[in-house]
Amino acid sequence: MHRGKGMKFVGDSRVPAIKKMKNIPKDYSEYPGKTEAFWPNFLLKEWMVGAVFLIGYLILTIAHESPLEKKADPTDSGYIPLPDWYFLFLYQLLKYKYASGDYALIGTIVIPALAFGALLLAPWLDRGPERRPSRRPIATGLMLLALASITYLTWESVVTHDWNKAKEQGKIVKEVKFDKNDPGYQVYTKQTCVQCHGKDLTGGAGPSLIGTGLKPEEIAKIAKHGKPPKMPPNQYKGSDADLKKMAEFISKLK
Repeated sequence: MHRGKGMKFVGDSRVPAIKKMKNIPKDYSEYPGKTEAFWPNFLLKEWMVGAVFLIGYLILTIAHESPLEKKADPTDSGYIPLPDWYFLFLYQLLKYKYASGDYALIGTIVIPALAFGALLLAPWLDRGPERRPSRRPIATGLMLLALASITYLTWESVVTHDWNKAKEQGKIVKEVKFDKNDPGYQVYTKQTCVQCHGKDLTGGAGPSLIGTGLKPEEIAKIAKHGKPPKMPPNQYKGSDADLKKMAEFISKLK
């Protein structure tokens, strides 16, 4: 410094202008009400909200137990499965001819892949800076189409499902112990009866055969001539002697 010549400052880039202190949150006083420190202010609020939802969910699980059905029976070909509500739109899609049977690959892989792939690619298909939905037609259109499709398919799945039949087929019944070496049971398992009434005779697509209160003659008559409208005739394929054994076995089940 020279007298009358003013002062000269020499800066060194290696010396920070503001010394950073560890474990001291940044001063946000310049932005009142617009921002806050992540720790502990923001994170604590997030934890509190998460705890409220977690406690509410636990209370809900205690107050309303999960609906259970009877034990799965692989021999019950008449069982109608139903997925959880968030998969009902895919379940309904498989009911249409163009997405089931020989075209099951289209309904299970092709259509879902195209739909979800379009949603994933939406940010790259429409890269405009606008945030208003009206000025982002591609992204908005894809989202509205997806919401409309999912809503329609979910609704159709609910209104077309046979809820009464599903309730009956999933009803939990007490297991009945019987001798599986009984000649009547051996005849039963060789007939088509097992497909509708289940391996344990507790019912499925057809009613339970436990405790019917019918006499052997009545059971044999139904096996031969059916019971309209649910059971068609000529379901039993076998000799009269075997039919008698099966009818006597079923009549004794309590």
